[in-house]
Amino acid sequence: MALLQFTIVLDFMILSPLGDILMKSLEMTTVQFGSVVSAYAISAGISGFLAAGFADKFDRKKLLVFFYTGFILGTVFCGLAFNYETLLIARIVTGLFGGVIGSISMAIVADLFSLQQRGRVMGFVQMSFSGAQILGIPAGLFLATSFNWNASFFMVVIVASTALILLLAKLKPVTAHLKLQTTKSPLKHLWKTLIKREYLWGYFAIAFLSMGGFMIMPFSSAFLVNNVMIKQEELPLIFLFTGLSSMIIMPVIGKLSDKFKKFHLFTAGTIIACVMIVIYTNMGPNPVWLVTLINMILFMGIMSRMVPSTALNSAVALPADRGAYMSINSSLQQMAGGLAATVAGLIIVQESKGSPIQNFDILGYCMLGFMLACLFLVYRVSVQVSKAKK
Repeated sequence: MALLQFTIVLDFMILSPLGDILMKSLEMTTVQFGSVVSAYAISAGISGFLAAGFADKFDRKKLLVFFYTGFILGTVFCGLAFNYETLLIARIVTGLFGGVIGSISMAIVADLFSLQQRGRVMGFVQMSFSGAQILGIPAGLFLATSFNWNASFFMVVIVASTALILLLAKLKPVTAHLKLQTTKSPLKHLWKTLIKREYLWGYFAIAFLSMGGFMIMPFSSAFLVNNVMIKQEELPLIFLFTGLSSMIIMPVIGKLSDKFKKFHLFTAGTIIACVMIVIYTNMGPNPVWLVTLINMILFMGIMSRMVPSTALNSAVALPADRGAYMSINSSLQQMAGGLAATVAGLIIVQESKGSPIQNFDILGYCMLGFMLACLFLVYRVSVQVSKAKK
């Protein structure tokens, strides 16, 4: 599961460090680049929503194999893209398949591990975010600067193909949830899960969590290169150390979330992230070591929010609804992220290819507002889960 998540995260996150290269190579505006980022997220959200009714009707392994194969083919098309239009279409195709994989993976984890173990397990699985920064993004940037940006996507294809072989060979069928089904119609199952009052706080929480995280990410490399005066060759170093710090903190947070209240850990991560996002988005020219340090602390705060909130959210749904609930959550997360990327592309301005990014600080303050709103929503989820346990 961690290896699968690694490839999904890498495929999405690679656009951020490649942002400056892509905008210059394909002559894209900030609005067009925002559209490329949001195209994946919105199509992923739509496919996840449509697949939600079927998520609890089949062996989860078979679903995972089907969608992961489509994801690999979509990534091949990304590597073959030659202009803005073809890249946009390729990202839509990749999102249609990739958007479902995370929810299926999390449903498998929730099926196989109790809530008392889930924080540790999800902390391990979500180390894929750190792994993508430590290994994938620096390697992708190296390939992009040494050859061309297309090579970065072909790297993802090679790793993902290896993961698919391991998935087929090692993962056993996951079918226990099939015995709990009471509704035969996938659409009825989707509708019943969607309108359940008990699930609404979880839906809102995941959407705001995504909105708060996606706003600055797509344009961070362009900001670092054009505003903070970091060289393209220095970006892999920043992402390397940022990923290392995240990889260290996530297993620790996972273990702590099984021992202490998950909401308290989420609150601590939110406070750190809020402070650092204001510092980060208001930076001017700075030495690479200071930018790396700020980036490390920022991502430690962001990752400290992900593990406890995901573990809490996984406890909201009943086992019979878990696949559909996770798929709906994944859809909302993707669509909210796509909306955030689109809005970000409209807010920021870049007059020419090498000119500074304007209004990046405004994005930071918008992100701050979403994080604080998410804090309240996760609190409501925490209260709901506590009552259900009693």
